[in-house]
Amino acid sequence: MYYLKGQTYMPEFEAKKMICQIGKRMYDRNFVASNDGNISVRVGKNAVICTPTGVSKGFMTPDMLVKVNLKGERIAGRLMPSSEMKMHLRVYQENEEITAVTHAHPPVATSFSIAGIELNKPLLSEAVVLLGRVPIAPYATPGTNEVPDSVAPFCNTHNAVLLANHGALTWGKTLEEAYHRLETLEHYATILMYTSRIIGETNELNCEQVGTLIDIREKMGIKTGGVPSCSSASKVESQNSVVLGKQKETTLEYKSENKEEILESIVSKVTEKILLKLSESR
Repeated sequence: MYYLKGQTYMPEFEAKKMICQIGKRMYDRNFVASNDGNISVRVGKNAVICTPTGVSKGFMTPDMLVKVNLKGERIAGRLMPSSEMKMHLRVYQENEEITAVTHAHPPVATSFSIAGIELNKPLLSEAVVLLGRVPIAPYATPGTNEVPDSVAPFCNTHNAVLLANHGALTWGKTLEEAYHRLETLEHYATILMYTSRIIGETNELNCEQVGTLIDIREKMGIKTGGVPSCSSASKVESQNSVVLGKQKETTLEYKSENKEEILESIVSKVTEKILLKLSESR
């Protein structure tokens, strides 16, 4: 690491090595397919190491990576930078504290982006602290200037954004932080899918609990992320009572059905024995 006016930057050779490692993780975890996705690390005031276009993130080598300035002009490298590097550069321009950006198409999170559902439910304490609320940026044609314009409003207030009908974008003060936010994003989206879409029930954290987690987040030095939507403690307790009531009602119905089945079985067996005795007496 080296410092420039209070900012810490990763040396180029380390950045290249780590980008390849993160690219392999993204590919292995099915966050990207084929040549999808892109990764970048800011290595100087006006220098960014990024992934090239047309290369699978699971099979990159350091010599494939490209160096560009904040205008997107290639400084070094034999390959061309991804056309989607525009949104990475916009994040750096909007928020000088950010030194790494990841973009991928994790299946569940991307499904939420297609459905137009932002990730704003307080279900996991870790997600509230490390990720926060994840809004949806308006749809923009990939590779155009519409994309950076769509993410710009969130760069100083959030840690990640879903790109409508496209994928996910995360950023951080280090590449490790940016990537971990991508993992947390997909993990959170998967749990949200199971609880709200498949199981059909969620026990959300109330506002008091969320507030405590936000305090913890701030003590950790994380000033961004937004606050997930939450309800008062009394409302949550009321909702939980309704859920428990439904569960109790279902249990009673189940027991009632079992009693009826047992009675029918007894009557059937008794009738069978009576008929058997009658036939024997004849």
